[in-house]
Amino acid sequence: MDAQQTKFSNPFGMDPDCENCPALCDRRDRVVHGYGDVGAEFLVVGDRPTAAAERNGIPFTGADGGERVQSLFADLGFVRSGPAATEPDVQNVFFTNLTRCRHPERDPTDEEVATCEPFLNAEIRMINPQIIVPVGERVLRELAIAYTTRNPGSFDIGTEHATTVRGRGFELVPMRDPAAMTDAEATAFREHVRENVLSRDYRQTKGRRSR
Repeated sequence: MDAQQTKFSNPFGMDPDCENCPALCDRRDRVVHGYGDVGAEFLVVGDRPTAAAERNGIPFTGADGGERVQSLFADLGFVRSGPAATEPDVQNVFFTNLTRCRHPERDPTDEEVATCEPFLNAEIRMINPQIIVPVGERVLRELAIAYTTRNPGSFDIGTEHATTVRGRGFELVPMRDPAAMTDAEATAFREHVRENVLSRDYRQTKGRRSR
């Protein structure tokens, strides 16, 4: 955790009452900004808050896949609390989403993703991670536009899950939607990160500030 950080939840003070997407304002319970270590080398990005994450106000917590993600990163040494924690104790990882509000009946629209993009861009710029974990196919393709030289349409999450994709200044380690992830896929992700990312000097991808 960064020595100057005072809290994990929305540490950059982003607008908790954002009203940039009128169609969401009356349907959401709250805005869910990023959570975690501002000096993290790993940034985990989903498409939107799940129902459980919206209740907790923290991305990737609770049911609908959050507990599985917390368990995976606990096994890797980045989460020091149990998978059911609603305010995880984390180190070297930051959790966030493409969009910050949840519509209870549909996925985010392209316009909503574009409207929320400055929030994600600001987090990426301020955190300066080495590894970005796109969770799900939509996130992988959205990040591919900005951070790889490949055609976004060439990405398939089933093929890219638990692999490393060279990006522009980052490496992407895609993850299948945790709500649909099998035990074998969870094991493959954990083992890939442990054996192919943590076991080498992944910092060589980009110049890193001293920690």
